[in-house]
Amino acid sequence: MTTTNTLLAFDTSTDLLSLALCTPSGDFVHESAGGALASARLVPEAMALLARAGIALAQVDAIAFGAGPGAFTGLRTACSVAQGFALGAGKPVVPVDSLMLVADDARDQVGPEVAAVVHVAMDARMDQVYAGAYRWSGAGWAVLSAPELLDPSVLAARWRDDPPAVVAGSGLPVFAAAFDLPATTRQVPQARSRAAAVLRVARQRWAAGGAVDASLALPVYVRDKVAQTTAEREAAREAKS
Repeated sequence: MTTTNTLLAFDTSTDLLSLALCTPSGDFVHESAGGALASARLVPEAMALLARAGIALAQVDAIAFGAGPGAFTGLRTACSVAQGFALGAGKPVVPVDSLMLVADDARDQVGPEVAAVVHVAMDARMDQVYAGAYRWSGAGWAVLSAPELLDPSVLAARWRDDPPAVVAGSGLPVFAAAFDLPATTRQVPQARSRAAAVLRVARQRWAAGGAVDASLALPVYVRDKVAQTTAEREAAREAKS
């Protein structure tokens, strides 16, 4: 099993810019507004985090990034910056499942005894959700259901047949009526620290041999369509009315 002393990790798949760095002397995190700002702020904030820790990019063992699913621009930003850093410093990259970050943060909030299995539902806009399910063991996270793009009604039907113990993600408040989760389900709609989660998951993935050559790093889009047509938006509005 591979271990690391120094790992730079970041995620820009949501409206947050989340960065973290683990070093022999401790962990450093940064979280701020992302979205449209991420493409301009990721590199300077990453360099500032390295400077805060007194670490040069060349001393980092690997670069981890949130590969998706999530916002298209954010995924491209994270992947391209990870590749640029890694190629420049001669380091490998560690792609991280962005929904797994949500599961990891939820487990951190509700406790390991409650959150052995976490279902994730992130608002994907266009009346859809990014959904996935993850199981925790002593060795880390295992994927029970790989990330996919679903209509809320489809996910709700699955949960009616097999109610989840824990559900996390930004889709909870948006689609609460459609999901109609039972009172026994623990709901975690907001992350405590996405930056801390990306570092924890990145460590797990690195230790499990999840690093790849920088040239092989790719975003996980799931959705192949960025926006609805005017006709599709009108149809969606009519369906709601």
